[in-house]
Amino acid sequence: VQLQASGGGSVQAGGSLRLSCVVPGSIFGNGDMAWYRQAPGKQREMVAGITGVANINYADSVKGRFTISRDNARNTLNLQMNLLRLEDTAVYYCNVRTFLRTYWGQGTQVTVSS
Repeated sequence: VQLQASGGGSVQAGGSLRLSCVVPGSIFGNGDMAWYRQAPGKQREMVAGITGVANINYADSVKGRFTISRDNARNTLNLQMNLLRLEDTAVYYCNVRTFLRTYWGQGTQVTVSS
């Protein structure tokens, strides 16, 4: 089972990016999904999560700027990132946690410059 993340890139501060993660149908909707990120020299942290019953939570640092969503028709987990800051620079990973195990995408680089 592979999660395919895309949409990363380079953007100036204040700009926007949209990340997408295609989740295999065998696990989509069967657990909680989230976006994590890891900046150089830092621990991986959760950015935004959406549970199986669509409860949503965000890290304080991204509240009001990032929006997590799921597209049930396309089995896709999305992250709309607006008003990007230098400190948002990181590798972003999609994550699915089912009852049996946790799955990770391969990571997509987001670089925010001044």
